Amino acid sequence: MSKVYISGIGQLPVREHWDYSLRELAARAVLLAMDDAQIESADALYVGNMLSGILTGQENLGTLIAEYTGLEGIEAIKVEAACASGAAALRQAFLTVSSGILETVVVVGVEKLTELSGFQTTAALATAADADYEAAMGLNFCAINALLMRRYMHEYKYNRADFAEFVVTAHRNAVHNPNAMFQFEITQEQYSKSKMIADPISLLDSSPIADGAAAVVITSNKKSIIPERTVSIACCEPGTDTIAVHNRNNPLWLKGVEKSTFKALKTAGVSHQDIDALEGHDAFSIMSALSLEAGGFAEKGQAVATANNGEFDLDGRLPISVFGGLKGRGHPVGATGIYQIVESAMQLRGEAPNELQLEDVKRIMTQNIGGSGSNVTTTILQKATF
Repeated sequence: MSKVYISGIGQLPVREHWDYSLRELAARAVLLAMDDAQIESADALYVGNMLSGILTGQENLGTLIAEYTGLEGIEAIKVEAACASGAAALRQAFLTVSSGILETVVVVGVEKLTELSGFQTTAALATAADADYEAAMGLNFCAINALLMRRYMHEYKYNRADFAEFVVTAHRNAVHNPNAMFQFEITQEQYSKSKMIADPISLLDSSPIADGAAAVVITSNKKSIIPERTVSIACCEPGTDTIAVHNRNNPLWLKGVEKSTFKALKTAGVSHQDIDALEGHDAFSIMSALSLEAGGFAEKGQAVATANNGEFDLDGRLPISVFGGLKGRGHPVGATGIYQIVESAMQLRGEAPNELQLEDVKRIMTQNIGGSGSNVTTTILQKATF
């Protein structure tokens, strides 16, 4: 298989982009990435998106965005895997390029969630749950994660206040990310007083919906890359679990995360100790804890305590949510996985904001999760060697 490189990156600030349509958001990110890679064409375009049909009335995104960016005529498709759509699109591109079928592919993640009411968007997001046995019973993702968080607190004897560190860390880092939606810090007191949504999930336990688009150019063509600004994709591995949480043997153990993480480490030929930072899928505080444990970065029932020990801070053992994560940056669902890739590529290039740039960083893991852990893609990026 051919080595796969990221030769170009582009992202828009995560905001409520009322002035831009879905196609405009995607096109701007694509053109930024292509300009960064110094290319004018590509062999294919893969689009990660979850809800374009429901929220904007637009499907067939691949050809729409290809046409709007001057790439008409190439292979162009949309990939959907709930909130993990961005990384799922990247995996399809990675497989295509590494197999030698195509040489250069553009991947864009895009989502527009703020055009309609919060009620309509929440209902649309719930389509990633089990329609018959979760959504039909009135369970949206806040409610599902509230059940998980309540069970975790009972099982491992935590209080709600113990989860604050995940939020505090994310917002502290987001302050320095110009593309983040929420560039302000959160205190422990603010967390404890935040509005309750589905007890024990509060407003600050939940990542905000948003509009956004991010894109990458991946290639196997060494002649087309700039070595000092190039990152390689060591692996991009999937894992799945049941859609409904009640169908799992242990609802507090994310098998999809476990499968995806350990396959990624094996494929890349590295261990947990070789990962210098983790961009996880902190859609809810409880999801941070559960994914860290299932991924092997914390002992079962110990992720919350480990976070409170400072081990996931920028200067800790394993920095997480370095650019603010989903809580601080925002969560434009189909685009989130590509934002993680763009941010990690910036880190490995040495182009992160000064306050966020890690020292001696060589390898970063990103993890994009769909549903309540039902569809997961884990990617490991590293500094390219030639």
